[in-house]
Amino acid sequence: MTSLIFEPATEARPPPLATASPQDRNYISFSAIRSYQTCPLQYFFRYVAGLPKETVSASLVFGSAIHNAVEHHFRRLLEGQPAPPVEELMARYREGWQDQSAPVRFSKDEGTGTLDGLAERMLRTFAANDLARPSGHILGVEETLRGSIIPGLPDVLGRIDLIVETPDELVISDWKTSRARYSQDQVEDSTEQLLLYAELAKDFAPRKKIRLEFAVLTKTKEIQVERYSAAPDPLRIDRTKRVVERVWKAIEGEVFYPAPSTMNCSGCPYRDPCRKWPG
Repeated sequence: MTSLIFEPATEARPPPLATASPQDRNYISFSAIRSYQTCPLQYFFRYVAGLPKETVSASLVFGSAIHNAVEHHFRRLLEGQPAPPVEELMARYREGWQDQSAPVRFSKDEGTGTLDGLAERMLRTFAANDLARPSGHILGVEETLRGSIIPGLPDVLGRIDLIVETPDELVISDWKTSRARYSQDQVEDSTEQLLLYAELAKDFAPRKKIRLEFAVLTKTKEIQVERYSAAPDPLRIDRTKRVVERVWKAIEGEVFYPAPSTMNCSGCPYRDPCRKWPG
């Protein structure tokens, strides 16, 4: 597939950081665990060697920029202000593109102009949807929580998109963008992150039931906003903790190696250092 590179008008890439030992990290995030599960060598380049990304895919920047706009919307509501107009959301979306320090890699027929049009349609659909006006009291937006929930491991650090308290429950929401509607398998595969977040958020409303949900904005021809719920199953929570524990033990043991994949390697931001890695 043909790729185009968009060079942002920002400062030069920072120099690589000195290699650090995994034991130097006093917390671990779910994104770091997922990074290791995807490719242990990619984890090493990002979290241990501290290498700057060579490029970043336009789809990743697009999703982050949309997330930036959605976050702004909910922060305004948290502050007791009216919901911002779509024009203001688009301004926040464009700010998300300017925040990139690495060149953006576009696929064929992609560009900032075509993606701007898609973003506006998505944000208009979001702003008109009931999920943009949650029933209940907003307790947190992009709330960073940290706690010791797995014995023997560093603290788990989580960043929760939206926490809402209703008379009956505490709702933890994770907002995502997707090329298509989520399948049930995708919901199941993504649930582990929310299960850990639920453990971290227990103190917000200790006597209330916790409801976990994904809110997904699709990039389909007809934009949709859909909600997918997941229950905090104790057995699944325990399994998730055991998986995190084993992954962390592998990281502590400095078990780093490449995991070639047609899907993941094509968009990897560390392709050159991976090719040069001596093993």
